[in-house]
Amino acid sequence: MAAVAANPAAVAAAAAAAAENKQPQREMVPALDSQRSQIENGESGRERPLRAGESWFLVEQHWYKQWEVYVQGGDQDSNTFPGCINNAELFEDQINWRLKEGLVEGEDYVLLPSAAWHYLVSWYGLEHGQPPIERKVIELPSIQKVEVYPVELLLVQHSDMDTPHTAQFSHTDSLDLVLRTAREQFLVDPQEETRLWIKNSEGSLDRLCDTHVTVLDAALETGQLVIMETRNKDGTWPSAQLHAMNNNVPEEDEDFKGQPGICGLTNLGNTCFMNSALQCLSNVPQLTEYFLNNRYLEELNFRNPLGMKGEIAEAYADLVKQAWSGHHRSIVPHVFKTKVGHFASQFLGYQQHDSQELLSFLLDGLHEDLNRVKKKEYVELCDAAGRPDQEVAQEAWQNHKRRNDSVIVDTFHGLFKSTLVCPDCGNVSVTFDPFCYLSVPLPVSHKRVLEVFFIPMDPRRKPEQHRLVVPKKGKISDLCVALSKHTGISPERMMVADVFSHRFYKLYQLEESLSTILDRDDIFVYEVSGRIEAIEGSREDIVVPVYLRERTPARDYNNSYYGLMLFGHPLLVSVPRDRFSWEGLYNILMYRLSRYVTKPSSDDEDDGDEKGDDEEDKDDIPGPSTGGSLRDPEPEQAGPSSGVTSRCPFLLDNCLGTSQWPPRRRRKQLFTLQTVNSNGTSDRTNSPEEVHAQPYIAIDWEPEMKKRYYDEAEAEGYVKHECIGYVLKKAPVRLQECIELFTTVETLEKENPWYCPSCKRHQLATKKLDLWMLPEILIIHLKRFSYTKFSREKLDTLVQFPIRDLDFSEFVIKPQNESAPELYKYDLIAVSNHYGGMRDGHYTTFACNKDSGQWHYFDDNSVSPVNENQIESKAAYVLFYQRQDVARRLLSQPGSSGPPTSPACSSPPSSEFMDVN
Repeated sequence: MAAVAANPAAVAAAAAAAAENKQPQREMVPALDSQRSQIENGESGRERPLRAGESWFLVEQHWYKQWEVYVQGGDQDSNTFPGCINNAELFEDQINWRLKEGLVEGEDYVLLPSAAWHYLVSWYGLEHGQPPIERKVIELPSIQKVEVYPVELLLVQHSDMDTPHTAQFSHTDSLDLVLRTAREQFLVDPQEETRLWIKNSEGSLDRLCDTHVTVLDAALETGQLVIMETRNKDGTWPSAQLHAMNNNVPEEDEDFKGQPGICGLTNLGNTCFMNSALQCLSNVPQLTEYFLNNRYLEELNFRNPLGMKGEIAEAYADLVKQAWSGHHRSIVPHVFKTKVGHFASQFLGYQQHDSQELLSFLLDGLHEDLNRVKKKEYVELCDAAGRPDQEVAQEAWQNHKRRNDSVIVDTFHGLFKSTLVCPDCGNVSVTFDPFCYLSVPLPVSHKRVLEVFFIPMDPRRKPEQHRLVVPKKGKISDLCVALSKHTGISPERMMVADVFSHRFYKLYQLEESLSTILDRDDIFVYEVSGRIEAIEGSREDIVVPVYLRERTPARDYNNSYYGLMLFGHPLLVSVPRDRFSWEGLYNILMYRLSRYVTKPSSDDEDDGDEKGDDEEDKDDIPGPSTGGSLRDPEPEQAGPSSGVTSRCPFLLDNCLGTSQWPPRRRRKQLFTLQTVNSNGTSDRTNSPEEVHAQPYIAIDWEPEMKKRYYDEAEAEGYVKHECIGYVLKKAPVRLQECIELFTTVETLEKENPWYCPSCKRHQLATKKLDLWMLPEILIIHLKRFSYTKFSREKLDTLVQFPIRDLDFSEFVIKPQNESAPELYKYDLIAVSNHYGGMRDGHYTTFACNKDSGQWHYFDDNSVSPVNENQIESKAAYVLFYQRQDVARRLLSQPGSSGPPTSPACSSPPSSEFMDVN
């Protein structure tokens, strides 16, 4: 500012000088009393209250006091004229014009509002070369004050940390101003993306994520170092490259230049589900353009309590920018995986998960991180109450947008019509609900295939493996009927068991549900001629469960203990009731085992046997299948009909008189018999249920006897019935059939009733979903995985889905615009595939590149071009469709690099096809 002459006559010249320096001026200098009134009182005076965000100016105390004396004297020609404003005493030096530390208001300076300051400058001028000392009013939690000392920050670039630039900022300035100042200082191109870091007191660096917060909220202090980082051309950040180096991530060829978007994702360990979902989402054109063009930066919502503080959106943006930079063959999504695990604990670690579940979480996380609604208002859901559907639907969508407004809503959200009807009073409830994807059921077959082993009573016949077609919701009796058609054996002569680890895991009753049998269970069906539950007075045979055990030496302190190890397949043996003794049971078991157990020769008989050979031969009586009777060689043992027992007369313990046989050696026996519990151990006294239950019999073999007489290979042998080659053919279904099934009327389950406001109680109402409004990108989830109380199943039905022109006009019930059929037609742009079963599997992706229009197959870090005829397979799990009007709109936009035809894409040269099926 030009200096003003220090005499009363020069006041007018001061105004002229001020005009030259573009300072506010008045046409004429007012009288002294008027000056005093304007500076000290009224709306422009220094006595008025502070207002947050406005500017106030510092004036040196000595000069201001001199001015007060001058105007109070009332004489414009007085020698008390203060001259031009001089704040020299407030500065440390006249080069950087930094304020002295410790200045006190009322002692060193006074504060004037902007209008009063400009009045004084227009009347008296400002000392030549001195800058005005402008300061902002800031609002603290309990007070407003003029910020005399602003924050001085040291701005540097990540590439040049040794050349700081000092800049002053008010505590109320936003971090966006800090970023813009740094960009201007370091001459950053407008299209380049930058972000800020600060160096904290511990010497480490912290990200300044939310540029909308103030310097005060970010707790920045004078002298703090602020680093501006510029994104590399390959989409990475310099700081991320340093992290990759520390984690031994291999470096790529810096000169590599490929097709943007054709970039693999490294499998970090069972993360193929995540890679598949990311590749699908990355190939949604409008969403990818949204991130590539940095439109997301203005919409990051760091304060949404339902969001992830913007971290999921930023991590996803980093992935998109790297994948579409064209500088990478594949990238490592380690940072993204860490962020997902941090905000969704179910994805922590490296277990296999569902790509659709990850996709659902990611879409919700991106929506909340990019929600344009900063403060969600309460919205009451209203029923239709007889109003027209158009009115109710519009109200529901407007209410949804009042709380949810983001690029995810713009791109993926549609509207359902839900109709509930009370079965009692007929009350109808109609609501309209938003959706992000359609989970459509697959038509399910009412049949299932079970593999079983049939064990005939005739010991000459080997076990048979059968493949049976049974009702999914059938009973065990249905299984027996199906097996009866193959074997000719009556279902009443069958007993079904689940065999696990050489013992009976479960013996099924005929009325039990087949759903309790899992596909992985080993099911044995035994031909029997009686029942396990013996009924007093009945003449039926008794069915005895029999285990095979071998004595094995087990080490302990004296090497004297022998353990018993189960082996082979257990048996269910029918024993005639009137010949129920240990000796008889031994003979029956010898008969049943005769196919793979060799009978001792006469030379092997014990010479000390009390009976002669002729008498012994009488005991070799044919088994039950011959129709002969089994004689008891020891009449002194109580038989089941003798009535000498006081407990259940048909329990083996009572019938046989002892729990172990033989009690003494009378002839050479191949094995011994002993009563055991269902686990195959001898302890049957732990629970009352075991004591009063039918005992099991164990055949105990000595190792040498087993080796000599037991043929293991023959015992394990079986034959395959001709039905074993049968495969339940699953006819392919059309995608439209799945959508029809989705919109079919269904009755609510007992676990999820509806509260009828008319009946005032919960009802199992009928429910129907209809499509009212469809989104730009329609995600269709094929529900291949079914879960019940007893089983989990994957449906590998082939779903036939169109690559182009999927027409939804027949499913949308909203009045349609017949002049715009493209509003209801969709083209395929991506598919998430799942190969394998429930407990293991692999996820991959087919996707159409938005720029080239070619289909590619993404298998973790491997990417290959494919033909369109390879896309449809039994592995298809999640389908991404783009509305045709959106495709045309994107193609017509300036600078679009998309294909000139439909985005459902062209195919690459046939020589490069890769067979993924």
